[in-house]
Amino acid sequence: MPFDAYDRPIQYLRVSVTDRCNLRCVYCMPEEGVPKLSHQDILRNEEIVRIVRIAVEMGFVHIRLTGGEPLVRAGIVDMVSELARIPGLDDLSMTTNGLLLRRYAEPLARAGLRRINLSLDTLRPERFRQMTRWGNLEDVLAGRETALAAGLWPVKVNMVVIRGLNDDEVVDMARLTLQPEWHVRFIEVMPLGAGAHWSGDGVVPSAEIRARIEEALGPLTPVYNEVGIGPARYYRLPDAAGTLGFISAITEHFCRGCNRLRLTADGRLLLCLLSGASVDLRTPLRQGATDDELRDLFLQAVLIKPRGHTLEEGIPATLPMSHIGG
Repeated sequence: MPFDAYDRPIQYLRVSVTDRCNLRCVYCMPEEGVPKLSHQDILRNEEIVRIVRIAVEMGFVHIRLTGGEPLVRAGIVDMVSELARIPGLDDLSMTTNGLLLRRYAEPLARAGLRRINLSLDTLRPERFRQMTRWGNLEDVLAGRETALAAGLWPVKVNMVVIRGLNDDEVVDMARLTLQPEWHVRFIEVMPLGAGAHWSGDGVVPSAEIRARIEEALGPLTPVYNEVGIGPARYYRLPDAAGTLGFISAITEHFCRGCNRLRLTADGRLLLCLLSGASVDLRTPLRQGATDDELRDLFLQAVLIKPRGHTLEEGIPATLPMSHIGG
């Protein structure tokens, strides 16, 4: 696997397959959406498969499909099937809002998808509609059950916590892990796109979330063997079947252990979630670049990956999350 200039192993590639989404979450984008990439700008299926194959040959063994919402992309099951056949790919997963999971979970599992991360910021139907503007909570919960039945395990539930919006539900969400097959992760809201509006006083530090949960439900015990390769720190409540994870990009940032690059839907290798710096793959790919030339661009991206984000210096991220690929 490649190592960056700070001796971090880079082995995790998040692949945005589309900038489209069937929700308008208040911390992600305005109700009217954001300017969409043209069809010509979006990487084709065969281009994504080729880029991922090259990445896997270099030592990237963890691939996560993201969006936008990946399940709105035409041909997503066929793409998963092709990706799953790449020799050496140990882990193929997806992050989804779950609205379409009832339809796609079983075909995706048959195609070779391993596991799912599910975005779910509230357990209250009216609040879900308020936060997503268009969504139906029942569809997401039914999608989760279908995914588990199809063998997409574990299904990790991601909750973006925002003060004054949904932070009063963190204990209720944590309580779910006392049941089998519930794994919940709490994410600090980040200043990306519409999230910039919520990021200041809206940030609820992970330490505060942990304290609220422990006060209500008992002490948390660290878990060190949890499935996954992302930045979450995992814990378990007393006698709980599931786990609690905390992703603390703002108050306890994890740049020191960052192991990833992001491929945007329009074919750029993004070096950091909170930076606009990138390496263009689409242009050389469509101009006939060889695998070796594309591999060299990957290595270039790895070597110029920054030590960390620039939020502490007051330099904000500028790209909307739907263009970055969560």
